[in-house]
Amino acid sequence: MLSKNINALVLGATGFVGLDLVFLLSKHPKVKIQYLCASKNIGKKINYFDKRIKKKLPKISKFEKADLNNIDVIFLSMPNGFAQSIVKKCVNYKNLKFIDLSADFRLTSPNMYKKWYKKNHIAKELIKKSIYSIPEFNRSKIKNFNVIGNPGCYPTSIQLALNPLIKKKLIKLNNIIIDSKSGYSGAGKNLKKRFTHKNLYKSIFAYNVNGHRHMAELDQEFKKLTKRKIIYTFNTHLIPTFRGLLSSMHIEVSKHSNCKKILNELINFHKKNYFVKILKANKEIGTNNVINTNNCEISVCQSRHKKKLIIFSAIDNLVKGASGQAIQNMNILFNLKENLGLK
Repeated sequence: MLSKNINALVLGATGFVGLDLVFLLSKHPKVKIQYLCASKNIGKKINYFDKRIKKKLPKISKFEKADLNNIDVIFLSMPNGFAQSIVKKCVNYKNLKFIDLSADFRLTSPNMYKKWYKKNHIAKELIKKSIYSIPEFNRSKIKNFNVIGNPGCYPTSIQLALNPLIKKKLIKLNNIIIDSKSGYSGAGKNLKKRFTHKNLYKSIFAYNVNGHRHMAELDQEFKKLTKRKIIYTFNTHLIPTFRGLLSSMHIEVSKHSNCKKILNELINFHKKNYFVKILKANKEIGTNNVINTNNCEISVCQSRHKKKLIIFSAIDNLVKGASGQAIQNMNILFNLKENLGLK
């Protein structure tokens, strides 16, 4: 285990994800937060924005003022497009690691990034030096990279449930239906600009129908698992709760598969994954147990049709879907216990 503390800088510290990240890092026994950076509110204390944060931490400052020579890791919790320029500018600092919570280093193709995010990637040469990392699938690889692309919240919930089954050819790939619902914190602090309908905090709203940007991630990662084309639909909903995410995946089992085999495969695959909990078959599930944790709960349920199942996957979109997963990646990068600071 690492003997010295990890010196951390959080950029984008006052957003929903940034605040959760600061809160978790402030309690991590091996992390010392050296800088909290943002573009606004310079000089303010972080607990002005989040009363949960009790530890005395540096006041909010501009990133340009930070001395990076003694920083070990930078967490980038900013809108898409910003992290790539920061990493490009700072990549020559020896031993400095970057964990990006935006989409800038999730996609391996700059062309796909431009297609889905409507902007050019200005650090194309660094994409090859980065890795997209859901830790449960990449823990043996990520130590070889200094730039970590932290996955999106929806793809995290979906892949933890589906990837093991796709890899083992236990489900049919021609009609997967994915229906996901997230608390409104997933839309960020500017959600009122994005969602202008009435009763935002009291209604359910389907958005980005068949065009959500996280489909780019799913396309990319599914393709790695099989040479066959995967046909799926994916739709998202904003629900009137602050945090929590539930994905419902309607699948048809392959010829020699059934509910029991699906359940056993998930249990076997995730038996050493501390944060993934596979429930008993047909167990009712919601987000209650995973709120404010880095856990993912998965329930496999039989539908009224023998060959069709519904798999539910619940996470906290701000923790396992973002900040907690970033810390999980950090722990692996620095040879710490994966669950350190996240229990």
